[in-house]
Amino acid sequence: MIRGLHHVAVSTPDLDRLVGFYTDVLGFEQIGWTGGWDRGNPLIDEVLALKDSAARQAMLKAGDLHLEIFEYSSPPPRPGDPDRPVCDHGYTHFCLDVVDIEAEYERLSAAGMRFHRPPLFDREQGLAATYGRDPDGNVVEIQEVLKPSHPMHMRHLPGTAK
Repeated sequence: MIRGLHHVAVSTPDLDRLVGFYTDVLGFEQIGWTGGWDRGNPLIDEVLALKDSAARQAMLKAGDLHLEIFEYSSPPPRPGDPDRPVCDHGYTHFCLDVVDIEAEYERLSAAGMRFHRPPLFDREQGLAATYGRDPDGNVVEIQEVLKPSHPMHMRHLPGTAK
């Protein structure tokens, strides 16, 4: 039985910078800082299917979403393309549910988050959304479900109408 999404994980060249962005700008809570692992951990290497892996990591939380951030030092990671189109194979984005999308768009833009466009409203469907990028270029969608009757409305989260 699948109960739901637990966490999304991203790899970064600068753990401290990305943790700062997600906690200070987006309001995530840091709930874990494992310090990571050094090379020569056969259990982790087996789970990851990597040889001689080493990384630092942190776990963050917002609502019921956990975000795990890794900074690998071994094997040497390849840099990502911060302008990679969202249609490329692999991880495309994750979505954050917000209460006032226009206010969040303005706040995040002022904090330096790049957006593809201002929020687009589909009042018939009851949704508003836009895509932006974190400091590494990872795509982060912000979405407001405008209709409390919409099946995607997150009634159980703080700040939402019941």
